[in-house]
Amino acid sequence: MNSKNNSAPTRQDAEEAIRTLIRWAGDNPEREGLLDTPARVVNSYDEFFSGYKEDPREVLSRTFDEVGGYKETVLLRDIRFESHCEHHMVPIIGTAHIAYFPHSRVVGISKLARVVEIFAKRLQIQERMTSEIANVIQEVLEPKGVAVIIEGSHQCMTTRGVHNTGVSMITSKMLGIFRDDPTTRNELLMTLNRPSTLGL
Repeated sequence: MNSKNNSAPTRQDAEEAIRTLIRWAGDNPEREGLLDTPARVVNSYDEFFSGYKEDPREVLSRTFDEVGGYKETVLLRDIRFESHCEHHMVPIIGTAHIAYFPHSRVVGISKLARVVEIFAKRLQIQERMTSEIANVIQEVLEPKGVAVIIEGSHQCMTTRGVHNTGVSMITSKMLGIFRDDPTTRNELLMTLNRPSTLGL
């Protein structure tokens, strides 16, 4: 977990930095419509980057041993996330799918979604985020295997640069049984490709 140190900028410093950017962009931060913009931007950044204040290991630490003999894949799919590209600080929006094969204990499914949120709410590249999620689940839960698949739309290439819309990036990290056993991996991928039957 990353935490603020004594040399971190103050909120006042951050708001002044936003005023500087407004002036750099060509506008007047003292204009009526922009007076409260620095405070609003800093409030937004508190939310966008709240993942630096949380430890995913703590989120995963409460587990359950009574699983009724369940020894199959646990899959949580279509976890929506919002992150920010560390190169341009513009949004990455997408979905994550997490699967793990329990060894002796399971974790509440909301905790898996929370882990995605913690890593997403940091400056990221999708490849690293995929690995970070898989590695921390493997480290804390010690399952027989972990699989993380992420699909993201990167506004660093849809709203700037090449302006190529409708493009998504897919990354995956397979550990343990999902990496070493083709049958288990293929069963997971087949399940992911099936439409939901919940009808919700």
